[in-house]
Amino acid sequence: MSKEARQNGIGAMVGRTVLVTGGTGGIGKATALSLAAMGARVAITGHDTQRLEAAAQDIRAACHAEVDTFLADLSSQAEVRCLADEVQRALPRVDVLINNAGGFWNTRRVTADGLEHTFALNHLAPFLLTSLLLERLKASPSARVVTVASNAQALGRIDFDDLQGERAYSGARAYNQSKLANVLFTYELARRVRTTSITANVLHPGVVNTSFGATDPSGVQRWLVPLMRPFMKSPAQGAATSIHLASAPELDRVTAGFFANSKARSSSPRSYDGTTAERLWRESSRLVGQGSSI
Repeated sequence: MSKEARQNGIGAMVGRTVLVTGGTGGIGKATALSLAAMGARVAITGHDTQRLEAAAQDIRAACHAEVDTFLADLSSQAEVRCLADEVQRALPRVDVLINNAGGFWNTRRVTADGLEHTFALNHLAPFLLTSLLLERLKASPSARVVTVASNAQALGRIDFDDLQGERAYSGARAYNQSKLANVLFTYELARRVRTTSITANVLHPGVVNTSFGATDPSGVQRWLVPLMRPFMKSPAQGAATSIHLASAPELDRVTAGFFANSKARSSSPRSYDGTTAERLWRESSRLVGQGSSI
């Protein structure tokens, strides 16, 4: 392999299988595209058939790569379970799981499971999917779980008395809580799998120019986002840290880290509270009906 190819990461992921949730657009699609270009077998999930197939075709055309697709609404626990079953039937191995899917909703919505939508999609979905794929990940000699959070985690607080926002709902508060939950989940996962081949890291992608939150924006988003667009990262730039965490050889045994701009950073003081992390793990296990023995 030439020096230029090595610098561009070409071939760095040959033999590795990567599952990217929310891979039909934005950061997720850019992540899958880049990893496919590096030689990975890539699988993407999405909840819209046409967008899912279009994204897969784009990646195949650009990289001449094998791309698997899985249709699932990750806000539904039944669909997360079906997804995990389909992945294990279709993919002989899973070396990297990138929990990328997420969203923001200004008004409170309830899922098929009776849970607040933001918490269900942003936190419980990656919690459940990771748990269900854990044995497949353990079979890899060097597995990685990468979860996309946000610097909004610094504003978050886990309100165990009102996790579902039933007493008082704020789109921003629900989102911030879910992103802090991503970080707490990652640190607790890293602790629980520390004797295995799995590493777990979490990241802030930056402020990225995508359709994020467009279906139900807050009033502030409506006027602020258009003003900020010229200064936002492109999806490819926003995907850079996810790609780094999924592929960088020097991170092979690095775990329980929070990254931004492909560099390790400190997350919020609340994110290092082990008692809160354990309690959130137990409560999440209860809400998804999954054992907490990991």
